[in-house]
Amino acid sequence: MLNDLYNETRNAMSKAISKLNSDLSSIRAGRANPKLLDRITVDYYGVPTPINQLGNISVPEPRLLVIAPWEPNIIPSIEKEILKSDLGITPNNDGKVIRLVFPELTEERRKDLVKVANKMGEEAKVAVRMVRRNANDKIKKMKKGSEFSEDELKAAETEVQKITDDFIKQIDEIIKAKEKDIMEV
Repeated sequence: MLNDLYNETRNAMSKAISKLNSDLSSIRAGRANPKLLDRITVDYYGVPTPINQLGNISVPEPRLLVIAPWEPNIIPSIEKEILKSDLGITPNNDGKVIRLVFPELTEERRKDLVKVANKMGEEAKVAVRMVRRNANDKIKKMKKGSEFSEDELKAAETEVQKITDDFIKQIDEIIKAKEKDIMEV
Protein backbone atom coordinates (compact mmCIF):
# COMPACT_ATOMS: atom_id res chain seq x y z
CA MET A 1 0.00 0.00 0.00
CA LEU A 2 2.70 2.49 0.99
CA ASN A 3 4.97 1.38 -1.87
CA ASP A 4 2.11 2.21 -4.27
CA LEU A 5 1.88 5.65 -2.70
CA TYR A 6 5.65 6.19 -3.12
CA ASN A 7 5.54 5.10 -6.78
CA GLU A 8 2.52 7.29 -7.45
CA THR A 9 4.33 10.23 -5.82
CA ARG A 10 7.51 9.65 -7.86
CA ASN A 11 5.50 9.41 -11.11
CA ALA A 12 3.62 12.63 -10.43
CA MET A 13 6.86 14.45 -9.56
CA SER A 14 8.52 13.05 -12.70
CA LYS A 15 5.77 14.70 -14.74
CA ALA A 16 6.70 18.07 -13.20
CA ILE A 17 10.34 17.49 -14.24
CA SER A 18 9.26 16.49 -17.78
CA LYS A 19 7.16 19.64 -18.11
CA LEU A 20 10.08 21.74 -16.84
CA ASN A 21 12.43 20.20 -19.42
CA SER A 22 9.86 20.78 -22.15
CA ASP A 23 9.35 24.41 -21.09
CA LEU A 24 13.08 25.07 -20.83
CA SER A 25 13.67 23.71 -24.34
CA SER A 26 11.61 26.63 -25.66
CA ILE A 27 14.07 29.18 -24.21
CA ARG A 28 16.67 30.03 -26.79
CA ALA A 29 20.24 30.12 -25.58
CA GLY A 30 21.87 31.92 -28.49
CA ARG A 31 21.72 28.87 -30.74
CA ALA A 32 19.04 27.90 -33.21
CA ASN A 33 16.94 25.00 -31.97
CA PRO A 34 13.92 23.59 -33.85
CA LYS A 35 12.15 23.04 -30.50
CA LEU A 36 11.74 26.83 -30.29
CA LEU A 37 9.01 26.52 -32.93
CA ASP A 38 7.11 23.68 -31.20
CA ARG A 39 4.61 25.93 -29.45
CA ILE A 40 3.89 28.10 -32.51
CA THR A 41 0.83 26.96 -34.43
CA VAL A 42 -0.40 28.07 -37.85
CA ASP A 43 -3.99 28.04 -39.06
CA TYR A 44 -3.82 25.37 -41.77
CA TYR A 45 -7.20 24.91 -43.48
CA GLY A 46 -8.96 25.92 -40.27
CA VAL A 47 -6.89 23.66 -38.00
CA PRO A 48 -4.19 25.05 -35.67
CA THR A 49 -1.13 23.03 -36.73
CA PRO A 50 2.40 23.13 -35.26
CA ILE A 51 5.01 24.46 -37.70
CA ASN A 52 7.02 21.24 -37.47
CA GLN A 53 4.06 19.42 -39.09
CA LEU A 54 3.92 21.81 -42.04
CA GLY A 55 7.42 21.26 -43.41
CA ASN A 56 11.02 20.35 -42.71
CA ILE A 57 12.98 22.37 -40.16
CA SER A 58 16.77 22.27 -40.41
CA VAL A 59 19.70 23.93 -38.65
CA PRO A 60 22.38 24.51 -41.32
CA GLU A 61 24.35 26.86 -39.03
CA PRO A 62 24.38 27.33 -35.25
CA ARG A 63 22.35 30.55 -35.47
CA LEU A 64 20.11 29.78 -38.46
CA LEU A 65 16.86 27.83 -38.73
CA VAL A 66 15.46 27.01 -42.16
CA ILE A 67 11.80 26.05 -42.56
CA ALA A 68 10.94 24.38 -45.87
CA PRO A 69 7.11 24.12 -45.97
CA TRP A 70 5.59 21.33 -48.04
CA GLU A 71 3.15 23.84 -49.51
CA PRO A 72 4.70 27.20 -50.53
CA ASN A 73 1.32 28.97 -50.21
CA ILE A 74 1.47 28.55 -46.40
CA ILE A 75 4.69 30.66 -46.10
CA PRO A 76 2.88 33.97 -45.36
CA SER A 77 0.84 32.33 -42.56
CA ILE A 78 3.97 30.81 -40.99
CA GLU A 79 5.75 34.17 -41.16
CA LYS A 80 2.79 35.93 -39.55
CA GLU A 81 2.68 33.47 -36.63
CA ILE A 82 6.46 33.70 -36.07
CA LEU A 83 6.19 37.50 -35.95
CA LYS A 84 3.30 37.25 -33.44
CA SER A 85 5.26 34.85 -31.21
CA ASP A 86 7.65 35.88 -28.44
CA LEU A 87 10.73 34.74 -30.39
CA GLY A 88 11.60 38.30 -31.36
CA ILE A 89 12.90 37.24 -34.79
CA THR A 90 11.92 38.55 -38.21
CA PRO A 91 11.59 35.73 -40.76
CA ASN A 92 13.06 36.06 -44.28
CA ASN A 93 11.71 34.06 -47.21
CA ASP A 94 12.69 33.51 -50.82
CA GLY A 95 9.36 32.00 -51.87
CA LYS A 96 10.50 28.44 -51.11
CA VAL A 97 11.95 28.51 -47.59
CA ILE A 98 11.81 30.71 -44.50
CA ARG A 99 15.08 31.61 -42.81
CA LEU A 100 15.23 32.60 -39.16
CA VAL A 101 18.54 34.23 -38.23
CA PHE A 102 19.12 34.28 -34.47
CA PRO A 103 21.14 37.32 -33.40
CA GLU A 104 23.72 37.09 -30.63
CA LEU A 105 22.02 37.58 -27.29
CA THR A 106 22.91 40.70 -25.34
CA GLU A 107 24.01 40.36 -21.72
CA GLU A 108 20.73 41.96 -20.61
CA ARG A 109 18.64 39.54 -22.66
CA ARG A 110 20.60 36.59 -21.27
CA LYS A 111 19.86 37.76 -17.72
CA ASP A 112 16.17 38.09 -18.60
CA LEU A 113 16.17 34.54 -19.97
CA VAL A 114 17.83 33.28 -16.78
CA LYS A 115 15.02 34.92 -14.78
CA VAL A 116 12.44 33.19 -17.00
CA ALA A 117 14.21 29.84 -16.49
CA ASN A 118 14.31 30.38 -12.72
CA LYS A 119 10.59 31.19 -12.71
CA MET A 120 9.91 27.93 -14.57
CA GLY A 121 12.03 26.12 -11.98
CA GLU A 122 10.00 27.65 -9.14
CA GLU A 123 6.76 26.56 -10.85
CA ALA A 124 8.12 23.01 -11.08
CA LYS A 125 9.04 23.10 -7.38
CA VAL A 126 5.53 24.27 -6.51
CA ALA A 127 4.11 21.35 -8.52
CA VAL A 128 6.41 18.91 -6.69
CA ARG A 129 5.36 20.34 -3.32
CA MET A 130 1.69 19.96 -4.28
CA VAL A 131 2.33 16.29 -5.01
CA ARG A 132 4.01 15.99 -1.59
CA ARG A 133 1.02 17.59 0.09
CA ASN A 134 -1.38 15.21 -1.67
CA ALA A 135 0.74 12.22 -0.60
CA ASN A 136 0.82 13.45 3.01
CA ASP A 137 -2.97 13.92 2.91
CA LYS A 138 -3.34 10.29 1.82
CA ILE A 139 -1.06 9.22 4.68
CA LYS A 140 -3.23 11.16 7.15
CA LYS A 141 -6.34 9.43 5.78
CA MET A 142 -4.63 6.09 6.35
CA LYS A 143 -3.93 7.24 9.90
CA LYS A 144 -7.62 7.91 10.48
CA GLY A 145 -8.47 4.51 9.04
CA SER A 146 -5.80 3.13 11.40
CA GLU A 147 -4.44 0.88 8.64
CA PHE A 148 -0.90 1.40 9.93
CA SER A 149 0.86 2.11 13.20
CA GLU A 150 1.94 5.61 14.19
CA ASP A 151 5.61 4.73 13.57
CA GLU A 152 4.89 3.39 10.07
CA LEU A 153 3.06 6.57 9.16
CA LYS A 154 5.90 8.77 10.48
CA ALA A 155 8.31 6.69 8.39
CA ALA A 156 6.01 7.14 5.37
CA GLU A 157 5.98 10.93 5.81
CA THR A 158 9.77 10.91 6.09
CA GLU A 159 10.06 8.84 2.90
CA VAL A 160 7.73 11.22 1.00
CA GLN A 161 9.88 14.15 2.18
CA LYS A 162 13.02 12.34 1.02
CA ILE A 163 11.46 11.77 -2.43
CA THR A 164 10.47 15.46 -2.55
CA ASP A 165 13.99 16.58 -1.62
CA ASP A 166 15.45 14.40 -4.41
CA PHE A 167 13.16 15.97 -7.00
CA ILE A 168 13.80 19.52 -5.76
CA LYS A 169 17.54 18.81 -6.06
CA GLN A 170 17.00 17.56 -9.65
CA ILE A 171 15.09 20.75 -10.52
CA ASP A 172 17.91 22.89 -9.09
CA GLU A 173 20.47 20.97 -11.17
CA ILE A 174 18.39 21.34 -14.35
CA ILE A 175 17.99 25.10 -13.78
CA LYS A 176 21.70 25.51 -13.02
CA ALA A 177 22.60 23.71 -16.28
CA LYS A 178 20.16 25.86 -18.27
CA GLU A 179 21.54 29.01 -16.65
CA LYS A 180 25.07 28.00 -17.66
CA ASP A 181 23.80 27.28 -21.21
CA ILE A 182 22.10 30.68 -21.48
CA MET A 183 25.03 32.69 -20.08
CA GLU A 184 27.56 30.90 -22.32
CA VAL A 185 28.74 33.29 -25.04
